[in-house]
Amino acid sequence: MKKQAMFLTAIAAVALLVYSCGSGTPPPAADAPAADSSMTAPAQASSQTPTDETKGMGKFAEVKLTDPLDQTMVTSGKSTYEVKCAACHKLSGEKLVGPGWKGVTERRKPEWIMNFVTNTDEMIDKDPAAQAMLQECMVRMPNQHLTDDEARHLLEYMRANDGKK
Repeated sequence: MKKQAMFLTAIAAVALLVYSCGSGTPPPAADAPAADSSMTAPAQASSQTPTDETKGMGKFAEVKLTDPLDQTMVTSGKSTYEVKCAACHKLSGEKLVGPGWKGVTERRKPEWIMNFVTNTDEMIDKDPAAQAMLQECMVRMPNQHLTDDEARHLLEYMRANDGKK
């Protein structure tokens, strides 16, 4: 009975992984404005040369964090996590397919996180920290085509997971 339950759990996890890794939705238009005023990009957003390698590569040069946490964003970020991230990432420090999320907001700047989840392919190809994670996990994170707002809400959920209030 226990083996059967484990088998069914494994099948469900694989199905969720397949579903979450291919959303079937096209990436957002490059000219779509970000609706969230807590994010700013440089006037000439070039992902080719980062101004600060600890911020990664992408359009996010500055992310203004909320204090206290925005619970609406946390709730929305949790939903995004459950649909697009939970198949590969645990909320603890334990690795699943990808690294666990515990402490990620203490190890990485908000801009790096936002750039990584919205500019995944270029970050993995060019960012040393992202390349190190690829070497550790041995699986390339698929581009989930998150909108800027989804990414920002996910960051707020990560902050809540790390104990920020």
